[in-house]
Amino acid sequence: MSGSGNGPDDASSEPGTPPPARRRGRPARAAAEAGPGARERILAAARTEFAARGYDKTSMRRIAKAAGVDSALVHHYFGTKEQVFAAAIELTFAPALTMPDALAGGGADVGERMARFMFGVWENPVSRQPLLAILRSALTNDTAAAVLRGLIERRMLQRVAGELHVPDPEFRAQLAASHLIGIAMLRYVIKMDPVASADTEEIIAMVAPALQRYLTQP
Repeated sequence: MSGSGNGPDDASSEPGTPPPARRRGRPARAAAEAGPGARERILAAARTEFAARGYDKTSMRRIAKAAGVDSALVHHYFGTKEQVFAAAIELTFAPALTMPDALAGGGADVGERMARFMFGVWENPVSRQPLLAILRSALTNDTAAAVLRGLIERRMLQRVAGELHVPDPEFRAQLAASHLIGIAMLRYVIKMDPVASADTEEIIAMVAPALQRYLTQP
């Protein structure tokens, strides 16, 4: 029977007819995923993944899976792995990034205020664990170290230096920061006694005069 090719579903019934046009735009799944809060979900997942696995072992695909989205959506919002890492650590460092505000105006107790502020962040378990994860990533990966360095310089130390009225303020701010980071490494990462088990107030009392000298003395 010669009419068998005339059925409505037989694309060959009309030679030369172009195939149905494909729908343009983001696939339906990705469109559904890109609803309200998608960026925040991705950022939260990235923060968790980087904290748990470090920079090297965290992939964009793993972040996407944890956030419940397509990996293309992670690239859409953040671009590269380095950029999503930068956004995640900025969120993690948010409590510490307000330190320049705590030091505004200088004064005879600025060293103590700096020490008290930073140990307040480190002694809080909620903020300490993500910070530790970032430090470990920075110690083992050059890209992670560069991202962290840029964030600390741009968002913290430059602002601290702007509050100082001494020669070489950037150098002074870095010296103070290195003093605190060194103690943090011994106390929270390496856990070396007696620094690791010392009372926080005792550490602040010992460290504050050194910070005061960095930040204020000619």
